Amino acid sequence: MTITISRAGPADLDALAVLFDAYRQFYGQPGDVARARQWLRERLRFGESVVLLARRGGALTGFVQLYPMFSSVRTAKTWILNDLYVDAGARRQGVARTLLDAAAAFARTDGAAGISLETTLDNTAARALYRAAGWHEDATQWYSLAF
Repeated sequence: MTITISRAGPADLDALAVLFDAYRQFYGQPGDVARARQWLRERLRFGESVVLLARRGGALTGFVQLYPMFSSVRTAKTWILNDLYVDAGARRQGVARTLLDAAAAFARTDGAAGISLETTLDNTAARALYRAAGWHEDATQWYSLAF
């Protein structure tokens, strides 16, 4: 089944909040769908982040959340890939890689100079994914290829 990517909007908040809450729980936070929904609503409403959604057969299977950043030295906009999550039932099916590629395409189209992310050293599955997707590692900081 094909993976489709779209940019999140207000109509996506309820389904996205459930997935975002699962993401937060993955990182040890207590479950709180209402808090997750409010956080996302504020970020999207004020244009503070961009969330790309992955769907397979109409079902929401994952998301990536990007925050804008600016480099004074490069005098350029960059993006931080802050959150990437795939529902447990949809893992190892190409969803995360499709989201990574969509995030990079979005940043390029936006005219950004690059995109970066961080992950922990013990997150071996994610690190292998980033490496396979062409990201470069420096301790815990990952950088994409320059655009």
